[in-house]
Amino acid sequence: MGRCGFSLVSRKEAKPQTCQLSESSDTSSSESEAESEPEQVSGYHRLLATLKNVSKEEEEEEEEEEDSVMDETEMNLEDGDSDISEEEDMAAESTDMQSSVASPADPEGKDGHGPPGTSEESPEEFTDAKHESLFSLETNFLEEESGGDSSPKASQDPFVQHVNTKLKEKEIQAVATNPKTTHQLKWPILGQVVFSSKFQKLETFKPPKDIDLKSVHLQKPLESTWIKTNSQFLSGPQKSNSPFTPLQKELFLIMNSYRDLFYPERTALKNGEEIRHVYCLHVINHVLKANAQVLGNNSRRRSQKLGVGDDDDFRDQGLTRPKVLIVVPFREAALRVVQLFISLLEGDSKKKIIVSNKKRFNGEYGSDPEERPPNLKRPEDYEAVFVGNIDDHFRIGVAILQRSIRLYAPFYSSDILIASPLGLRTIIGGEGEKKRDFDFLSSIELLIIDQADIYLMQNWEHVLHLMNHMNLLPLDSHGVDFSRVRMWSLNNWSKYYRQTLLFGALQDAQINSVFNKYCVNVQGQVAVRSVPMTGSISRVLVQLPHVFQRMQVESLASVIDARFNFFVNKILPQYRDAVMSHTLIYVPSYFDFVRLRNYFKKEELNFAHICEYTQKSGVSRARHFFLQGEKQFLLLTERFHFYKRYTIKGIRNLIFYELPTYPHFYSEVCNMLRATSRGEEAAWTCTVLYSKYDAQRLAAVVGVERAAQMLQSKKNVHLFITGER
Repeated sequence: MGRCGFSLVSRKEAKPQTCQLSESSDTSSSESEAESEPEQVSGYHRLLATLKNVSKEEEEEEEEEEDSVMDETEMNLEDGDSDISEEEDMAAESTDMQSSVASPADPEGKDGHGPPGTSEESPEEFTDAKHESLFSLETNFLEEESGGDSSPKASQDPFVQHVNTKLKEKEIQAVATNPKTTHQLKWPILGQVVFSSKFQKLETFKPPKDIDLKSVHLQKPLESTWIKTNSQFLSGPQKSNSPFTPLQKELFLIMNSYRDLFYPERTALKNGEEIRHVYCLHVINHVLKANAQVLGNNSRRRSQKLGVGDDDDFRDQGLTRPKVLIVVPFREAALRVVQLFISLLEGDSKKKIIVSNKKRFNGEYGSDPEERPPNLKRPEDYEAVFVGNIDDHFRIGVAILQRSIRLYAPFYSSDILIASPLGLRTIIGGEGEKKRDFDFLSSIELLIIDQADIYLMQNWEHVLHLMNHMNLLPLDSHGVDFSRVRMWSLNNWSKYYRQTLLFGALQDAQINSVFNKYCVNVQGQVAVRSVPMTGSISRVLVQLPHVFQRMQVESLASVIDARFNFFVNKILPQYRDAVMSHTLIYVPSYFDFVRLRNYFKKEELNFAHICEYTQKSGVSRARHFFLQGEKQFLLLTERFHFYKRYTIKGIRNLIFYELPTYPHFYSEVCNMLRATSRGEEAAWTCTVLYSKYDAQRLAAVVGVERAAQMLQSKKNVHLFITGER
């Protein structure tokens, strides 16, 4: 590399300086027509299963790897074919995971909840005949105990205004061709907020300084229960004048306006629970209003003794009953959502609400704190994400009627469905499968996808599969009274009335794509687009030169091949020399990992590899050989790092085959070099590959200003230096 000035990145979050290097390696653009294929591997649930029963041996081997004595025969095994065939089997199995995953606890292939040996013979998901009449919307009427009709009036109530919005045929047809109109505002807490709409009108608003509970039209009893439920987040002078935290206030104003929302700064460590509280308030508010409208109309119809279909005023429901779908990654999250529902309906009143099947629910969704050893050293964010019951295959129906909650309600008698992407995938099924059902998604009015970034580490295909089956016309009538169905539901316009709330921990192209493609709410969309001024590189504590190499790429479709060819032709030759031993190659995509692994085998390079499917013995062997220098290269997948967060010891040279999905993984992996520091810091290297299509990930690592410089620069090689001399 040519001579070059550089700047230090101090530990005090100082911004790294960029400098140009001589263009020692120009990239060759690939002409390949390879499509950018989404990752389809879904065997991560095997990995999750191992998280719950980490043995003491693993802890010791984790912390005192150099001292651990391995079985002699294991040590002499060649670290190659035995693992590879195992991993390939698992990857192959993952394509038909949908049917196999459900089988152990799922005789009907439907439930996935009962313990082995219990059989749910009914074709309906969670049959619960005992509580059927109690929670039926058709046969119940509005209680008059509150003194008068508590169903929402057609006034300023945002719920009523939203469901009564009348669209015209020509407006629907124009949506396909209309350009999206956008407007950007700066909000006090959310930062850069982008309002957009494909319908003609685009209304924007700024949050008022303070709001009271009367102005947001909460249904009883939420005005009183919310303050108690939310009190843990309110402190000091705030408590007296505002029922919301500043963040909750801004989020709830957007939710309550029935606009779609994408909020990419939700983290388990910082504001995850604060956000969960506010979207649960919105969910219960929506369901109580919708059900009060139906029950109120039941009472009116009974008193007026009208015949069926006599009056269009009574159109108050969808083609099926489920109106809210909450997608969460683990059972622990479902448990917290249900606990919040109970708290919001109960508050501090002495009169407890009825919760049917609560004991079963706590047994299946709760966790035993003794299951996980307390002395595993993991980062705080890891502990916050993987807390409680981390099973990722579940779905449960919840029915709410006035002061009662019914858990495990049959899907078509539920108001709210709470499920994981895998739990939904196994019931939605695929083309040609006999047992599949997605009618329950036909009339979803409120879709919440929480912790969206975790699905990137699980199986993003399940999320796309779900979105493709949202708000389709049902194949069966499911006993609906068509005289009560709203006209926009009959017209198959439900997707234009569905509000989608998307929460995640990062700006990501795949999550953005779902929001832009599938969110077409008539009220418009709101996306938070704040950009990171300081990148995660400022949290790298080791003294290390970071060389960022830009590949020239013609199109998004050719990125995968361009990266592989650039790596094989320009990067790898510099590391083949034995002097460049102890090289870790960090690979975010499993498909890239398989391709590299196959290439390394073909070229007979001296390497070990670890991915999310590698068995424990294989992981131990690979880490040992790499630390001792018996293997020159170690291929590591991002998902393995996400689920295990091991410290890999012995790294001297680091290659990021692609920028990490989570920006903090960049500094985490770089800081692993400290694990075996023996005075060889001067020889450490770090190389990062990126292209113009990696703008978001690049900005998260180096900061937005420097990312812009690096993407526009004529030079293809940029250098940062971190650490203090």
